[in-house]
Amino acid sequence: MTPLPSHLNLLLETYEFPGIPELDLSLIESEWMRFKSSIPEPWKLATDGREYVVGEKAKERGLSTEFPVVLVPGVVSTGLESWTTSPEYRSFFREKLWGGFHMISQVTLNRDKWVSALLLDPVTGIDPPGIKLRAAQGIDAASSFVQGYWIWSKIIQNLAVVNYDTNNLHLAAYDWRVSLSNQEVRDGFYSRLKGTIEGFKKRQGKKVVLVGHSMGSTGIFILIIISMKWVEAEGYGDGGPTWVEDHIESFVSIAGTHLVKAMTAFLSGEMRDTVTMSPAGQYVLERFFSRKERARLFRSWAGSASMWIKGGSAIWGNESFAPDDLPGHIHTHGKFLSFRHLLEGNGGAKAVAEGREDGMGERTANLTVDEASNWILEHTPGTFQRMLATNYSYGIERSEEQLKVNDQDPTKWSNPLEVRLPNAPSMKLYCVYGHGKETERSYWYARGSYEPDEISPDTPSPQCSNSSDCTERTPLDLPLARAAWIDAEFTDEKEVPKVKNGVKLGEGDGTVSLISLGGMCVEGWKRRRWNPGGVKIITHELPHQPSITEPRGGANTSDHVDILGSNGANEIIVKVATGAGHEVEDRFVSPIREYAARMRWD
Repeated sequence: MTPLPSHLNLLLETYEFPGIPELDLSLIESEWMRFKSSIPEPWKLATDGREYVVGEKAKERGLSTEFPVVLVPGVVSTGLESWTTSPEYRSFFREKLWGGFHMISQVTLNRDKWVSALLLDPVTGIDPPGIKLRAAQGIDAASSFVQGYWIWSKIIQNLAVVNYDTNNLHLAAYDWRVSLSNQEVRDGFYSRLKGTIEGFKKRQGKKVVLVGHSMGSTGIFILIIISMKWVEAEGYGDGGPTWVEDHIESFVSIAGTHLVKAMTAFLSGEMRDTVTMSPAGQYVLERFFSRKERARLFRSWAGSASMWIKGGSAIWGNESFAPDDLPGHIHTHGKFLSFRHLLEGNGGAKAVAEGREDGMGERTANLTVDEASNWILEHTPGTFQRMLATNYSYGIERSEEQLKVNDQDPTKWSNPLEVRLPNAPSMKLYCVYGHGKETERSYWYARGSYEPDEISPDTPSPQCSNSSDCTERTPLDLPLARAAWIDAEFTDEKEVPKVKNGVKLGEGDGTVSLISLGGMCVEGWKRRRWNPGGVKIITHELPHQPSITEPRGGANTSDHVDILGSNGANEIIVKVATGAGHEVEDRFVSPIREYAARMRWD
């Protein structure tokens, strides 16, 4: 913990505060020390040396550094610093506006300016005029989000025990707000990553192990595959068809969101995390960031659009079926967005899910993933739609000839269902993720009255006032739109699937659905069309077995973020890095193989 009294003393000695009398801090200091010493051991944020245990055990076995390691964080993990020199933002210069306690102070005390600094230009997808944020660099860029809340620090500590340091360990920080193509256009991310990997190979004579986490919806795998495709593609990285085979030993995907993270954030600025808060938490969240404000931020962050759901009904199901539906289910997860109305009967109010007139002249139907994608797009600005169309693709491609063509199409590179793995037969891909936490899978939505908004696709007979803003499906530039939000008032924990605060729950790691975590690993990449080089795929599931006395689950958690501190994930990373990756084998604790077999791959 920060030595608060000494900091306060320094502050008072450095600055003059008129009207404040002389303070005796001796009592404060003694009370502070008493408070620190009274904290129970399990709640001291794991800084007592237990985080080095995995590395110590590997060292006792004689394991040591074998391959250079590059860590690539997930979405929102990397800190963002202000490089803006405009007079109104100079107080932010070189301060972290994302990550760290400075961010917290600005969110609470200077919210509007903080939001303006985080927004990207909706047309260019990069910095707005007069504002510049860049990813923090170095190992510390994503070691912890704020002091005491670790992200990558446990992995770094365990690797350090087996002789890793900045000479053979690199954290590839990036601005996760920016679209995957603009990562290179603005920041040269792929060029720098390619140079780092080639530098390791030249200096140490060894291929590189890549370790990635999440990436918000597509998983960090997508960022790595983009790097690989960019490096190999003619006119981009020009590395040639054997670059990956020559430079990459293994890729370890930790909780990789290969097929989806969330779409509802772009519609209403909501996810399960926001609707299941306590009433007090919801009040604070709405007080500082309304649903509209959150949706506006998400839509400006083109990088987060890689979270859009992929594969459509072939992967996620239709109006009558989903591959992960449980026996005895009342509602199928194939209905990705459902609307309900209330019927009064002898048993009281009952939610009924079916298309019907909603009393405002509009028919609200249950929507499959394909239908929900279109409906959500219709409720987003034209700038967001154009950004999506020019940067990403979300279908499924089964033609081997077309997949070869897609190797040269950057819009396909972020979708593992529309692009092939690199032709690297000696590379290994480890899919490591958790299972055992209730996870958002589909949603109940509610609709309200018309309200002013920047878009209005719900008005009767809408017309586009500016044809350049029109798309095939979406009328723009009209004054009214229907409000929509996750129906947080609807909870039924006796249903199958269980419903909490409008979220229909399925299986996963608490954040990412099991289908997204493991579907490609156990089925998609087993097919030659998506894995022509025969990259070996190892799927290793970790059961979620948290300790109730540990604030973040302890050594056996497999929560989406906390898995980075688990013994299981750390053991796998250390083994792969030190040349013992052959000890990591397939392990299943979920029914993912059964679910994946029900998907329409062919």
